[in-house]
Amino acid sequence: MLAKKQIGFIGAGNMATALIRGMLAARLAAPEQISVFDTDAAKVETLVSAHGVARRSSNPDLVEQSDLVVLAVKPQNVSEVLAEIAPAVRDDQCFISIAAGVPLSRLETALGPRARVIRVMPNTPALVGAGAAGIARGRNATDNDLALVRAIFEAVGVAVIVDEKHLDAVTAISGSGPAYVFYFVEALLHAAGRVGLKSEVAQALVRQTVLGAARMVNELDQTPAQLREAVTSPGGTTAAALAVLREGGFADVIVRAAEAATARSIELGKS
Repeated sequence: MLAKKQIGFIGAGNMATALIRGMLAARLAAPEQISVFDTDAAKVETLVSAHGVARRSSNPDLVEQSDLVVLAVKPQNVSEVLAEIAPAVRDDQCFISIAAGVPLSRLETALGPRARVIRVMPNTPALVGAGAAGIARGRNATDNDLALVRAIFEAVGVAVIVDEKHLDAVTAISGSGPAYVFYFVEALLHAAGRVGLKSEVAQALVRQTVLGAARMVNELDQTPAQLREAVTSPGGTTAAALAVLREGGFADVIVRAAEAATARSIELGKS
């Protein structure tokens, strides 16, 4: 799908690294099709050395040489980058933004009235090929643009297409979601110590337990509720633990956390 296309990355951070690694591993593109620019020259050098991609001399130079441009910069740097590259934008290019909270309207206004833009909310498990991304199409993006972007993000996990109005919810669920899981793992490790397990034993058991449970949710033809019920014997140890979680409002806390993240994402988008 990406044959003969030049893909440029503005930014050489973790997500750019994950996407480049994923595209190359899936053979969606060859190293000579990919170029990178970042003000942090050391990050660019790392990508060049590791994957054989090309370096560009500036953001405008990268845009001039690219068919697809990935804006992999921090949200607070987007305005500066957009102003810098706007004179180099062509109608035959597609721009992919992974800057959290930056709406399509702002990107399209800065890049020009005919700019083809797609906004994506990925998450950090893309670093291990297990990402989850929400993709929202801009007003000028083509069906082919959408297919290309989806293929890129499916090279590092799962990608779903949503209306932009739902990207704040995507941010709260899959964008911030890994942090909720990490926090749960931290708590479970702490609990393991409280009940007498040594650190190395706790680490091994907790990591594999979380991994195994996630695989069961993903691979078995059962709902999470069915899986939970199957491991919960009446009057047993799991039932005792779940009773405490219910009394503590565990499910409600998760819902309120996601609602808070959604509200904050909306607030950041407006600002």
